[in-house]
Amino acid sequence: MARYAALLRGINVGGNKKIAMAELRRFLSDLGYTDVATHLQSGNAVFTSKRKPDKLATEIEKGIEREFGMTVRCLVRTGPELRKALDGSPFRDVATNGSRMLVHFLSASPAPKLLAAHDPTQLAPDEIAIGDRVVYQWCPNGIQGAPPVSAFVEKNLKVFVTARNWNTVTKLCELLDT
Repeated sequence: MARYAALLRGINVGGNKKIAMAELRRFLSDLGYTDVATHLQSGNAVFTSKRKPDKLATEIEKGIEREFGMTVRCLVRTGPELRKALDGSPFRDVATNGSRMLVHFLSASPAPKLLAAHDPTQLAPDEIAIGDRVVYQWCPNGIQGAPPVSAFVEKNLKVFVTARNWNTVTKLCELLDT
């Protein structure tokens, strides 16, 4: 059995795709996952399961469509994968505000040819870096005025993206005991 974090995109953001966290916990438990916990109201859950991460994401997406009648993308990461994302940030020493440091989680590694043609670091070379299935973005002046990395990556690199701030990723690691 392994511990996982489910990162649901767009849940309870701007009043859209509303799912109460108690309902999300019940739903994940009904799928057979154990030790289910949620963090914040924006689609972050941790749980234990025997299944593989890629199967979990598909199962959760299909289940949400069936149960709640909405399409929601989901990425699943293990505790060690989340810890690797935290440890791999090149901005650890300069990012002084965790709410302004973003980790954009990618559904897959971008194709090298696409990455060479559409490098997201060119949007803000001193504030964006690429890691292993993640793009880091330091937003020293706030997220509102920062380049739209997720949209750029999805459009040009053809992978699904969901972002979390540093504080959230750190808390998810704690919940996964990593």
